[in-house]
Amino acid sequence: MRRRRIILDDDDEDPLSGVANLFDIAMVFAVALLIALVVSYNIPELLDPDADLTVVKNPGQPDMQVIVKEGTSIKVMNMTAELAGGQGSRMGVAYRLQTGEVIYVPEDSDP
Repeated sequence: MRRRRIILDDDDEDPLSGVANLFDIAMVFAVALLIALVVSYNIPELLDPDADLTVVKNPGQPDMQVIVKEGTSIKVMNMTAELAGGQGSRMGVAYRLQTGEVIYVPEDSDP
């Protein structure tokens, strides 16, 4: 009888209980890395839902991008080589002087 009682009193531990603790530690570590990344770039505005932010990636390059964050919405604008076009009317003439100054002379709309 005594032998049977000793066998029944043994507490069987779950062999996977340590894995759950490792997962929790990994999640805390990942969140800490993300926060460190945001702080290292000096842009904590990314975490603020009311802040506005504009970032230019690859300025002056053909693959330049402008990232605009307004509140909680984020827009990514890719720059292309297309020129602006459309319909319009001539408003005047601009002249560059020898000194480098630019002078705009509006056209008269009245004859």
